[in-house]
Amino acid sequence: MGFIEFLKGNFMHVLPIFIAGAIALAIAVERIVALFQTYPIHNMDAFFARISDLVMADRISDAVTVCESMPGKPSAQVVKLALLRAHQPEELIENGLGISVNKAAQAIQKRTQFLATIANVATLLGLLGTIAGLIASFQAVGTADASQKSALLANGISSAMNATMLGLGVAIPCMVLFSFLMNRTNRLIAEVDQSAMQAMDILKQKFYSAQQTTLKSIGRR
Repeated sequence: MGFIEFLKGNFMHVLPIFIAGAIALAIAVERIVALFQTYPIHNMDAFFARISDLVMADRISDAVTVCESMPGKPSAQVVKLALLRAHQPEELIENGLGISVNKAAQAIQKRTQFLATIANVATLLGLLGTIAGLIASFQAVGTADASQKSALLANGISSAMNATMLGLGVAIPCMVLFSFLMNRTNRLIAEVDQSAMQAMDILKQKFYSAQQTTLKSIGRR
């Protein structure tokens, strides 16, 4: 039995696999756009150089404006929260950063795990089609004439194997995409963590600089 004939003759078996594949494709496209275009700051060094210059010049509100100009960038939003808490004690800034980093990580990770689930479901649907095909094949062989048994058995096994192949044809790309996107996800989460540390470091430098200025002013008096 050819693959096209298998699809035509077992449409209700293959439809769930095609639906799973379509959902996986939609998730993959959305995640690729988000992880490679929407979330990253493509010139992180220049961004932090700009933020550092503004903070050290005591222009924190301008630094916040820079972050607000990047609403879809998790790293920028983490830095923005740190800047908004610049007047608070260090412990409160760190607590806020921890909460912000966790929220950013959840946003970066969302929906990617569904690809692994769809891969497992597609494999199981293919296996279900295989078992159904074998059952139908053996039932047909049991009631057929001796001259037709070989042909019916061959067609039944071919149908069963096509179901397995279709399920794996959806599952394998899903697992490859899942691994690829999870690698990118982990890199972005690491960038968000580092952004939080860099923001805290900039604020500490500003605080230290202000202290030194104050001490020099007192010494001159």
